[in-house]
Amino acid sequence: MQAKLKLLILVILAVLALQGNSAVTDFERIRQRVTESLLEGESDDAHVKTLLESFRADSTWPGIDYSDLSREGFQHSRHSSALVTLARAYNLRSSDYFKSKKVKAVIEAALAYWVRNDFFCDNWWHNQIGTPTNLVAVMLLIGDKLPKELVAKTQPIIGRAHLEATGARPSGDRIKIAGILAKNLLFTNDQIQFRKVIKVIEGEIKFSTGMRGMQRDYSFHHREDRVNNTLSYGLGYAEAFAEWAAFVAGTEYAFSEDKINQLVDYYLDGICKQMVFGKVSDTGIKNRDITRRESGRVYSTAVPEKLLLTTGYRKDELEEIVRIRNGESVEVPSFSKFFWQTEHYVHQTKGYYTSVRMHSTRNRNMEEPYNSEGLKNHHRGDGANYISLRGDEYLNMAPVLDWQKIPGATILQKPELPAVSEIQKQGLTDFVGAVTNGLYGAVGYDFRSPHDPLTARKAWFFFDEAYVCLGSAIHSPSDLPVVTTLNQCLLNDKVTVGIPSGIKVMEQGERLLQDVTWVHHDGIVYYFPVRQNVYLSNHPQSGSWYAINKQSDSPREEVSLDVFKLWIDHGNRPTNGSYQYIVIPGIQSAQPVDALAGRFEILSNNPLVQAVYHREQQLCQAVFYKAGEITLPGGLTLAVGNPGIVMVKIRDRRVAEISVADPNRELTQFHLSLSSPVMKEGEQFRVFRNPALGLTGLCIDLPSGEFQGQSVTITL
Repeated sequence: MQAKLKLLILVILAVLALQGNSAVTDFERIRQRVTESLLEGESDDAHVKTLLESFRADSTWPGIDYSDLSREGFQHSRHSSALVTLARAYNLRSSDYFKSKKVKAVIEAALAYWVRNDFFCDNWWHNQIGTPTNLVAVMLLIGDKLPKELVAKTQPIIGRAHLEATGARPSGDRIKIAGILAKNLLFTNDQIQFRKVIKVIEGEIKFSTGMRGMQRDYSFHHREDRVNNTLSYGLGYAEAFAEWAAFVAGTEYAFSEDKINQLVDYYLDGICKQMVFGKVSDTGIKNRDITRRESGRVYSTAVPEKLLLTTGYRKDELEEIVRIRNGESVEVPSFSKFFWQTEHYVHQTKGYYTSVRMHSTRNRNMEEPYNSEGLKNHHRGDGANYISLRGDEYLNMAPVLDWQKIPGATILQKPELPAVSEIQKQGLTDFVGAVTNGLYGAVGYDFRSPHDPLTARKAWFFFDEAYVCLGSAIHSPSDLPVVTTLNQCLLNDKVTVGIPSGIKVMEQGERLLQDVTWVHHDGIVYYFPVRQNVYLSNHPQSGSWYAINKQSDSPREEVSLDVFKLWIDHGNRPTNGSYQYIVIPGIQSAQPVDALAGRFEILSNNPLVQAVYHREQQLCQAVFYKAGEITLPGGLTLAVGNPGIVMVKIRDRRVAEISVADPNRELTQFHLSLSSPVMKEGEQFRVFRNPALGLTGLCIDLPSGEFQGQSVTITL
């Protein structure tokens, strides 16, 4: 009996030992994965050589102002980045500097210089994210080869990335800071704390509607101003989680299936749908980052590839994003999506991508100009409507931009923009929204400028081959002119116009064109159903990066770029100004477009209702600012009993599908009637028939809570 007890104890101890070894094995495996990720890619030996040759006796590098710790400066990040570059070269067998004693000596001296000075920036991000990110990478790559005393002195600096740090706000940068902390715990071999931090990272994938973080519509708000940050902070949020999901995959630390699936949904339905063809940023999404020079490169495949390592969920879609970004596929999905928590609409077909950015009483118009960036962004949330056929139409044109002629926006033309402190404003209107069935959509915007005495009712109607833009009730008591800009983008080749005397190729310059039928530029026709006087500019515009971004490394020299700009002048003191135009992408020459434009019938464009009918698709889209009715071709009457946006699909002279949305976010039900029989009822709607009047009434249930503003589609 005693022998059996001893044997049982030995077995239990052996099992515990195996479990312990397994835990250590997983922990070490994760550390190995993290270290290997730091070594991905080749060493830039030419740069390494420059760093070694330029390293000075006082342990500094030239070209860095070590005295400037301001929010706009802190070139010190180049010093800490250089440490990572050298540490990578030291560890890469393919580098000429593999295990180089000189490289190790420079790393040691440069790191000691940083530790002695402990550079602390006025911008918290460098202290809690930027610097710790670089220094923990150095520790993982070469820390075990450095003097223990130096490593110990580095730890408090890395330790500023901790879960109680001011920047570690839930659903904001918390996931990034937790990731830095986790990497440092791998280096210090603290398995107990590592497990806790991994749980924190996993827990950050959650909906935080109305607060910082992922919204229920898969947009992302970094702050409580509810400004769209999906492709800035929101992308970093996804990257950090995907990185750790891949690091811990197949180990006891692995994330749950539910959390990974939610991240995949956010990445595909939020992030990728705010990119042009899933490859480059939608210009309309940008905030102050529009004033940072960019390379124009397609987004990396790293995130979808890491997600594919962790899950088979929506595998085909993730693989297609990878193929698109690698140039192996030109097939892009068609979709229409409204981010109702962010007041942002996106529309993509196989031929073009476009978006509309708005603001309401529920959110603010634009990000504040933090760190002296985005200094002229006042009007970029006022119904901005960018369109792309490739994705490079607006690339790096910010320094030369006319900031009071934002594509799609109606703006009072002031002698100069308001003060920088006046950029961010709370919206003034409730009626902001869109209806969509997933493929097509209509946007309605009861615009109230937060900057100027200006109001307008603006609507956009999106289809496969084109979209229609309507404006009505444009009013301003100011003596300054009001204009609506159709587009302002980089000039690409010639501009052709259709005028009463025929077709004309325009010389460079700026001019008023009268009785214009259409304007063609860079594969897009801007068509006017009623002849329109327009202003056209197709010549160089000048400016500088430093005028819009006061960072110390912003170029100060003047930049000149050729720009295409097209706008309608509504004059001074407009009382009921209006516009109507059709944007037809994919037209590569000045070919006749009357037949294509003729597919669209503008049913109404007045202060009460704006509506368009697509003849071939038999699809009607209407924005009702008040209860009212319209008559469709063929005699069908559509009446609504409340403000809202409606889309009606006709098939065989009967209504086949209805989509509705409440831009005001105040209704629980949407009421409408049709002069057509409806034979079907459903869970989301009820039908009320009035044979005497030949009308059918419908009462459609609308979403509530955090889903208010989302569309509802019923099939009849």
